[in-house]
Amino acid sequence: MNTIQLAKVARGDKKADLVMKNCAIVNVFSHRIEHGDIAVADGVIVGIGKYSGRKEVDLEGAFVCPGFIDGHVHIESSMLTPPQFAKSVIPKGTTTVIADPHEIANVCGIKGIEFMLDSSDNLSLDVFIMLPSCVPSTEYENSGAVLTAEDLEPLMTRKRVLGLGEVMNYPGVISGNKKVHAKIDMANGRRIDGHAPGIKGKQLNAYVVSGVKTDHECTVVEEMAEKISRGMYVIIREGSATRNLDTLINGVTKDNVRRILFCTDDKHPKNIKNEGHINYNVKAAISHGIDPIDAIIMATLNTAECYGLNDRGAIAPGYIADLLVLDNLKDISVMQVYKRGKLVAENDEAKFGARTVADERVLKTVVLNDNMKINLNMRLKSDVVKVIQIIEDNIITKKVIRKVDVEDGCYRNNPKLDILKMAVIERHKKTGNIGLGLVEGYGLKNGAVALTIAHDSHNIIVIGDNDRDMLRAVEELQECDGGMTICSGGKVMGTLTLEVGGLMTDSPIEEVEATIDEMVQTAVKMGVNKGLDPFMTLSFLSLPVIPELKLTDRGLVDVGNFGFVGTEE
Repeated sequence: MNTIQLAKVARGDKKADLVMKNCAIVNVFSHRIEHGDIAVADGVIVGIGKYSGRKEVDLEGAFVCPGFIDGHVHIESSMLTPPQFAKSVIPKGTTTVIADPHEIANVCGIKGIEFMLDSSDNLSLDVFIMLPSCVPSTEYENSGAVLTAEDLEPLMTRKRVLGLGEVMNYPGVISGNKKVHAKIDMANGRRIDGHAPGIKGKQLNAYVVSGVKTDHECTVVEEMAEKISRGMYVIIREGSATRNLDTLINGVTKDNVRRILFCTDDKHPKNIKNEGHINYNVKAAISHGIDPIDAIIMATLNTAECYGLNDRGAIAPGYIADLLVLDNLKDISVMQVYKRGKLVAENDEAKFGARTVADERVLKTVVLNDNMKINLNMRLKSDVVKVIQIIEDNIITKKVIRKVDVEDGCYRNNPKLDILKMAVIERHKKTGNIGLGLVEGYGLKNGAVALTIAHDSHNIIVIGDNDRDMLRAVEELQECDGGMTICSGGKVMGTLTLEVGGLMTDSPIEEVEATIDEMVQTAVKMGVNKGLDPFMTLSFLSLPVIPELKLTDRGLVDVGNFGFVGTEE
């Protein structure tokens, strides 16, 4: 329908395709609740007022707000392919996401990005892409690909590509690393996402002047305030392993609210099902005293404006009819979801199926050296060692010094200590690399947990209190070509196969949720700390861009000093 026809409907000279009657409209421009009808034609809002349509829905005074937008998400972390992910989040009110596919890119390179673009096309969920800037994230690990500015540039003109994804190599940005800045220059004025935990002062100035405009790594109010004052948008993250909202929401004011967005970053299907998606962020903000309309603005208009999506994020003529019907402005319970004027979810159920999308570009990605016997013996010259300490609800870790048991020059597990051995095993290039380290705060007893999800290079990561179960877990991941597994007594207690890059599956979301539920229950029974997501927590213990101490396939990394360190103190 052209603009002349849309104007005819807006004038009331022609019936609308859909009229949502008797609405309490959340107006994000006037910051008021406006009562009236919403007229939709050809998927676009054409008017607010009194209208008639070929189809009319009487909402009897229910609230209607714009569809929610996730400002930064890695779809791969849901362990679902894009169609299944859409089926998961649409009923929660998320109608648009800004996705950074750097997980699959670290495994499959350009083919992985192309897979995400192709598999997310023509969904009920709009998926916009930020091209991964850090593949690999650092030089301290081996990934499945290395992507340069020249590799990425041809994709910058692809439909739905908005800009450059989170620049995690913040030391490289600040110090003027030529390869990092080549990618920034390649973005050529488009949006560039940031990732700069704890950066302040002149270093922050250097980061921002390079072109980075967003950050989702703030953990304290003072950090958020400084980044906003330097012109950045701050994205408050509330995912599965990292939850910053309870702290950062205290720094939201009437003066800075228009520079703040919401994101999930990484959220498991179980948490999406039980808690929600961006609707959870909005509800949590309101529970902390944020004005409901302000909370909705942070989830809609702010995000749309930040990423230049000028056709969504509001209820007004000319905007896409991505609309949520809510029963109130406190619980943010989503009763109906309309995508471009079509009802796509109702009462927490999607009204569409999910197609199968896996193809050869992203299959058979667990590649180990068959001639190499995996040796997990951890040789130590001292019983005083550096240990990675887990912090609940955060991917930041602490470097602590502990005394452990050493026998015949090798680490031996002491069941009285909450310390476990962890290994990261390279799975892309048959290098045979195995990084070994120690972790405190996980809690597992009599077994092992292993994943092919190990941010960001996604090698095999395995943790346990005995080598037998750790090796059995690695073997299981080889056999299923990627996923996550729990072993005890030499037996497999549960496995979720993730055949797409070792990160995602085409399996129905209901099956994935059920399997994860069973595996979480098994992990808790085996002693894993109830305050942790046993799988997502483990997956971030190899991410060498988040302080303080992390483990890669090449060894133990002191993130603060950006270099390798020995285990012995």
